[in-house]
Amino acid sequence: MLLERSTWQEIEDYLKRSRTVVIPIGSNEQHGPTGLLGTDFLCPQIIAREASRQEGETLLIAPTFAVGMAQHHLGFPGSISLRPSTFIAALEDWTRSLVGHGFERLYFLNGHGGNVATIEAAFSEIYAAASFDRRRAGFMLKLRNWWDLKGVMPLANRLFPTGHGSHATPSEIAVTQWAYPDAIKAANYAPQVAPTGPIREAADFRARYPDGRMGSDPGQATPEKGGELVALCVKELIAEVAAFGREEAPA
Repeated sequence: MLLERSTWQEIEDYLKRSRTVVIPIGSNEQHGPTGLLGTDFLCPQIIAREASRQEGETLLIAPTFAVGMAQHHLGFPGSISLRPSTFIAALEDWTRSLVGHGFERLYFLNGHGGNVATIEAAFSEIYAAASFDRRRAGFMLKLRNWWDLKGVMPLANRLFPTGHGSHATPSEIAVTQWAYPDAIKAANYAPQVAPTGPIREAADFRARYPDGRMGSDPGQATPEKGGELVALCVKELIAEVAAFGREEAPA
């Protein structure tokens, strides 16, 4: 069930049977010569929407939060970034909007490692409002990177035993290839496996990683491997969201 394709009456009815919502969140940033700019928001969106397709009206997916903290990629055309302060403010507003309607379990499925610190800071800001008021928040927030779902990294390491890397990885490229086979790109990588190192500001990143990859060989990606990853992610996401929805708040 997709929130943006529902009416307000349908969401009102959904809230009578569940107070849980999944929010795909990621980034719009370069992913090397063959990776789609939207890879980091497309991966969690693909997984969440496939889970919703399987679960029907028992699993609600919010609109995707598609722009995140990606300042270090701004040396590559098409990349879009929010400042951490802007990102935190936007996350607070999204959360307040959903909580105001009665949602009590907000599960953020993330696709960009660069978002993690800022999302966690946003959670701290949101919870702090209740803490300083000496009251219970009345809701719970959960962050999960899609690659941290149970069994996903072992599968990725099995599918890509070398050259997985940390950015423009063959696993994330494979997921988008599975969902969008008409958008598959090809390139001659030199070197085959990209260098790796620190992440700082955009000019430094572009100088260190000229084609945008970090430690990866995305040429190993195939739609079939992407399908394996999506199937496992969907299975584990459904189970984890169900458990989150059953989690009891302290009395």
